[in-house]
This record gives sequence, structure tokens and C-alpha cells, in this order.
Amino acid sequence: MRKVTMSKSQKEMEIVLIGAGIMSATLGTILKELVPTCSITVYEKLDQPGEESSNEWNNAGTGHAALCELNYTNELPDGTMDISKAINVNEQFQVSMQFWSHLVKNGILSNPDKFIQPLPHMSLVMGDDDVAFLKKRFAAMTANPLFKGMEFSEDPATLMEWIPLIMQNRELNEAVAATKIDTGTDVNFGELTRMLFDHLQSKGVNVHYNTKVENVSRTKEGDWELKVRNRFSDQVEKHPAKFVFIGGGGGSLHLLQKTGIPESKQVGGFPVSGIFMVCTNPEIIAQHHAKVYGKAKVGAPPMSVPHLDTRFIEGKKSLLFGPFAGFTPKFLKTGSMMDLITSVKPNNVGTMLAAGAKNMSLTKYLIEQLLLTKEQRMEELREFIPHAESDDWDFVVAGQRVQVIKDTEAGGKGTLQFGTEVITSEDGSVAALLGASPGASTAVHVMLQVIAKCFPERMSEWEPKIKEMVPSYGLRLMDHPELLKEIHASTAEVLLSGEKVE
Repeated sequence: MRKVTMSKSQKEMEIVLIGAGIMSATLGTILKELVPTCSITVYEKLDQPGEESSNEWNNAGTGHAALCELNYTNELPDGTMDISKAINVNEQFQVSMQFWSHLVKNGILSNPDKFIQPLPHMSLVMGDDDVAFLKKRFAAMTANPLFKGMEFSEDPATLMEWIPLIMQNRELNEAVAATKIDTGTDVNFGELTRMLFDHLQSKGVNVHYNTKVENVSRTKEGDWELKVRNRFSDQVEKHPAKFVFIGGGGGSLHLLQKTGIPESKQVGGFPVSGIFMVCTNPEIIAQHHAKVYGKAKVGAPPMSVPHLDTRFIEGKKSLLFGPFAGFTPKFLKTGSMMDLITSVKPNNVGTMLAAGAKNMSLTKYLIEQLLLTKEQRMEELREFIPHAESDDWDFVVAGQRVQVIKDTEAGGKGTLQFGTEVITSEDGSVAALLGASPGASTAVHVMLQVIAKCFPERMSEWEPKIKEMVPSYGLRLMDHPELLKEIHASTAEVLLSGEKVE
């Protein structure tokens, strides 16, 4: 198979990024740092960047470092705690922090407080069994240097200091415990995406808004040709590319299928929507300052773990609770009701049917969530805020998340994948990002993987620059505690030392 060969000349390094979200913004920024002369074109069907999954109202805004998300740890049958996924997620978020810090130090981004704020991350559980689980999880995690500084308490007085809004007026008729770590963050990925695209456009990147990519096909020469349509003029044009990155969120699956690459076969997607409750009472908002994650209900997908979050959006402090899951066949909020049906192809119909048979509990859960009234949702909120008043809360519809369905050795045919998945062609000329959480938080790690897979012949040349941007590149920070300590200190100083938004 042909390998992508990219000359240093601007003409030969023709890169197309589909979708103006955090992934394309990150990949474009890295490539511009590595090869300033490269030619990058971006196509986005909406009228500005970061409007779908990256938008601050369409995701939880958690800097996912596995500090509070209980679904990243698992108690094994023998009673030991498996924290391997938590370690991987944390290591990947450290990569993002280093890269963002590099961008700020070099004047590429300014005012980091506009997109990142320090915020305690907490896990909260109730009942003897879950308290025992949390205590065991705490012991396993604090033995690893990545999670240094985490605290555990089941003392009501201490918990009242940590989370007064949750503990006040609570009837303590069962055990309650929490872990807390102060190095967590709230990240406004919508604002970060907009800032990165402002930078890219200042560096000559051509960004075409209101332009939909309708097809991605091979040319006789083995390159790619994109069919794009302007949403307003309806004008259709064709554009060549040496390398194509498909970062269109839920829209990526359809475009990946259009490429016809073998790697796109036996891959499907299942959309899950989300709803958050947003507090409208400033007095309530002021009483909470943390991201507090609980445990998912039985049958609930991992991205439906309930959490009560302080957020910093549009320059002010907000308070959100959720998410409540829902279902629509759309793959994007701005997508089509036919998205799910048209994603079913002869090569993936067996995979999709197998997934349906395996996930009846998920289907039942989604139906139940769809039927919830506001008062029933308030009852779930009252597990966190015992005397929450309905008049103090409204709803906001979050983004669509298309969970990847594929055949795997571990799960068999039609396995529903919860996470982020990158699919690349054998020749490295096209890559697509599918899936959801931890997604945006690990964007830098994922895009560096894309670069390594798609441009292997350039990695020895680029590695020094990558290590300048991400000092820990190629290393596991947990194995280098001194470097970890140094990076924690430097990234906190650069990114988190500004004044907090109130």
C-alpha cells in the first residue's frame, strides 16, 4: 500500500480537516507547530467553530483526569481494584495540560482563565457497599503518584465543609463517603476551540464555514477528492487532499463509510443524547464549588454517571446536574432523523443487529429516561441536593454522542464501545475520530497518535519539537515522579494561576 509522503513544500502538504471542533483545532495547531508551511483547509457545515460536541453547553466541561469518575475504575472478582483505565486517562490529560501550557507560554493562547479553571474533583457514594468500594478505590489510587493529594472522608462534618449544598438538610440514615482532590479542572472546550481556530486563521489556515463535505473519494493517483457544498449558495466544488482528517463528531461515521477503506467495514454507531439540569438561582450556585460524580445506575451507560458540577460558562459561574440520557436517531444536534438508518450498510448490518441483541438493558434504560417527567428528574437531583426546588432549575439539551459499535476479540460481534476511537487507513492518508468521553480532554494525546500512525516517516524529524511541546512525550509520568511533580507545578503556574471567574 502507498504510504503518505509529505514534502516540506507547502504545495505537497495538503491537509484537509473536516469539522471545526476541538479535535481538528488540536490537530491543526500541532501540525502548524511541526510544519509551519503546511497547507491546511478546514470545512465546517455550521457558521462558527465548536458548535457541536465541543460547545460548552454540549459537554460536561470536566477536565477528565480520572480524579472523580468512578466508571474508570473497576473492582475485579478477586476483590482487587483495577485502576488501569484511570491511569491511562490521567496520563493522557497530562499531555493536554502540557500542550496548552506550551501554547500559553509561547503566546499562541492568552488568558487561559477563559478556558480552564481550577476546581476540586470529588466522588460521592452512599450505602455501606459503595462506601467500601470507594475506600478501596482511594487506597489503590493514592498508591500511585498520579493521584497524590486525594483525600477520603466519611465524616459528616468534613463532608459539610467540602460540599455544604449536598450535605445540608440531609438525613444521615445511611453511610456517606467522598474523595476530594483539589487539582481538578473545569475546561470550556468551546472557548478553547474558538481560540485555537482564531490562531489557525492568523497562520493562513483556510476555514470554510457553512460548507458541508458530502463525499470523500479516491483519485486515480491515490490521493483524496472531497465533494463540498456551500449551504447557502448550494454551489458544489471538488477539492484535492493528500491527507484527510474526519473530525466531524457524530457526522464522522458517514464520511468514514464514504471513503470505502477496509477499516471502515463492520463499524457502526449508536446515538445517545443528553440533557442537563441548569440552576437559575444565584444563591444556590454560590453554595457549591466542585465537580461531584456519583455512581451510574444499573443498566446506565458510562456517560450517564450523575454529577453535580460547578461550571464557568460565558464569564460566569454556573451549576449543572446530569446528564439524563435520551435517544434520537440523529448523529448530530443539527443532523438528520435518517442518520442512524443510513449508517446501516451491508457490511455492518450483522454487527448492528448483534449489538441490539446484546444491549436490551441499554434500550430499556433509554426508554425509561425518555419518559421521565421534570419532577422525576428533580427526584434524582434530590439525591445530591436533598431539598432542591423545581423552580430553581431549567433544562439544557446537550450534544449527541455516537457510541462506536464494532466486532472485537474481547466482546465478540457487535460490541458497544464507550470511549474514543481512531480509525486510520493502512496507508495513513485518512483518519477518522469516532466515539465520546473522555474525548476532548485527551485530544492532544489522540491527535499525536494520529500523527504517529499517519506520518511515521516524519516522526524522527518531528520528535524534538513534540517533546518541546509535551516534555513527557514517550514516557509514563507515573514511572517518573520527579518529572510528574515538575510538570504539575509548571502547568498549574501557567494555566491555573490567573484570577478565577466569579
